[in-house]
Amino acid sequence: MGNWKNFVKNFCSKESNVEVLRTEAEKGFSDYGVYPRSINEVGKALVMMVRGDKEKSLVVVGDDTRLQNLKGTETEEGGLKVKVCPLSNENCNVIREVFPYTNPQFHRGKNITIGLGDRLGLASPGHIETVRDLDVFPVLAQQSIRELNLTGRTYEDVISAAAWAVFQEGYTKGYGADGDHLKTADEVKMSLDVGMTMITLDCSEHIDNSAADADISELREKYSRFSEEEREKWEEKYSNKTIDIGSHSFHISEEELIRLACVYGGAIHHTLDIYHNIIAKCGRPIDFEMSIDETLTPTSPASHYFVAAELIDAGVEITSLAPRFCGEFQKGIDYIGDLKQFTEEFTVHAAIADHFGYKISVHSGSDKFMVFPVVGEKTNGKYHLKTAGTNWLEAVRVIAQHKPDLYRRMHAFALEHLEEAKKYYHIGAKVENIPALDDLKDSELPELMNKDDSRQVMHITYGLILQAKDENGNTLFKDEFYSALYEHEVEYTEALKKHIGRHLKTLGL
Repeated sequence: MGNWKNFVKNFCSKESNVEVLRTEAEKGFSDYGVYPRSINEVGKALVMMVRGDKEKSLVVVGDDTRLQNLKGTETEEGGLKVKVCPLSNENCNVIREVFPYTNPQFHRGKNITIGLGDRLGLASPGHIETVRDLDVFPVLAQQSIRELNLTGRTYEDVISAAAWAVFQEGYTKGYGADGDHLKTADEVKMSLDVGMTMITLDCSEHIDNSAADADISELREKYSRFSEEEREKWEEKYSNKTIDIGSHSFHISEEELIRLACVYGGAIHHTLDIYHNIIAKCGRPIDFEMSIDETLTPTSPASHYFVAAELIDAGVEITSLAPRFCGEFQKGIDYIGDLKQFTEEFTVHAAIADHFGYKISVHSGSDKFMVFPVVGEKTNGKYHLKTAGTNWLEAVRVIAQHKPDLYRRMHAFALEHLEEAKKYYHIGAKVENIPALDDLKDSELPELMNKDDSRQVMHITYGLILQAKDENGNTLFKDEFYSALYEHEVEYTEALKKHIGRHLKTLGL
């Protein structure tokens, strides 16, 4: 594997067209390590991605002025000029200029969009193979600031990883890049500056959860802090009004309006400020999602309608909106709650989204197989779903299968540092339900990724595992982890196709 030089000598010196080269590369992938779909012609030069012993590279055979800014090592193979280039962000920018399909794209108008967060920068090839033949728009580059901080990556890294995967797989149908769960103006500006095509604004810090259960006298005092003009506008639009949405209707009393305003008024103000002063002025179309899901307060139909109507009436173009649904959407496990209640409430939420012309967004969507049929049906096939941690867990599963010693060390470390990880994520995992490692054979380790408690522990400790170092500054797990996944690239791709494929099948795709 990885003897791409022989591929160059055997085929690139001949008058073979790109399709012939791709056929030869596919037939001989185990010998040459040349990714067939990555082979492209740029003028008189050939460009391809190759698999070396320890890492992938971009190889240019011949020369073209459009490729002159690629940084790499120049050599000669079989009398041909060759440049071997690392898959750096700088080189990725050159490829993105030459091959526009490798750039993230705006996706408003696409019915089904799936966020496929890739915390490792290795999952996108598997994601692409999973959605390639489906009418699904993948948001391959999806990361929150929290995830960036925990993995030590940047948005440039995230976009480059997705773009390289798109180039490797010859995927020309388009993909998106989501600056996920951004909270501040500076975070939104930074995300736009690096080219994110979707902004998910997390309004949790501007939602007053205490107002959800506060006494009406306390609420009236809070309500009085809004301007008289705004209060009069709200009262005229919503107070003692029955809202009809298709076959659904709900009444907003004077007291409920006051409560809605107190809970969500700050979030509305924050959103309008960010949208009009930053997003709308960035000079290109952006998929905007408002997130009100990272909060203790479930979003009632009246709350959803109030928030959405205020944003749209103020000129905000919403691509999707994420309510806080009933029940629990914990990380890495199935839905916890009353499915009948969820179905009834989700149906109304989907109708409100359809009424206003945007998609409902389901966050923490990894592994929520119980509710996927409801999401697919009640939205009439128009929704956005976000997954991320489940892709990391499939990587961990591959490690458990092929590198049991590494898995055992990671597992022990995760248990030791679990309380620290809980500062970032809420889970219901109980350590006492996880079998002791000493009681498990190596062949039994992968089964831990099928158990809720061990899944959640490994899910939320990803950042601590990836950044852990010894006293000499050497990584405890990261380098070995990445090396193992590189060695077992095919197995990881197949695991993702199977697992994410189950998500899509359960959604009805």
